[in-house]
Amino acid sequence: MGAAYFYHLTQRSEADTLRMLLTKSLQQGWRVAVRGTDMGRMEALDRALWLGPDEGFLPHGLAGGAQDAAQPVLLTVEAVAANAPSCVMSVQGADVTADEVASLERVCVLFDGNDEAALGCARLQWKALKDAGASAQYWSEASGRWEKKAET
Repeated sequence: MGAAYFYHLTQRSEADTLRMLLTKSLQQGWRVAVRGTDMGRMEALDRALWLGPDEGFLPHGLAGGAQDAAQPVLLTVEAVAANAPSCVMSVQGADVTADEVASLERVCVLFDGNDEAALGCARLQWKALKDAGASAQYWSEASGRWEKKAET
């Protein structure tokens, strides 16, 4: 049974945080789906991930290609990713379910702490997962480093 980790972004960018989390996930041997809600924003995220540091090459692809099933990291707006992920990372308020939390190694929810709509969406997701009995952790970077602030 997996867990949902909520990441409250206040200092690092979404792309920088994803680079860190995706690198750790790949080191675990997991395939990852990064699920968003807007394809244009996912395309921008794809470009940002390719522009990362040379020593931190992050193999990934944008959904819609012939090799989607082979991608170690697939950026998508679909609820079911073609790469059979062990981990789903939700950005842009993309939905995650308690069933996914139970069936995957990890679900990560990244949200912008400077955006009231994103905060509201994350609170609703936290409550829904908690009410469904899913294991969840809340992580904040307000101190300058990631710290676990709550757990269910």
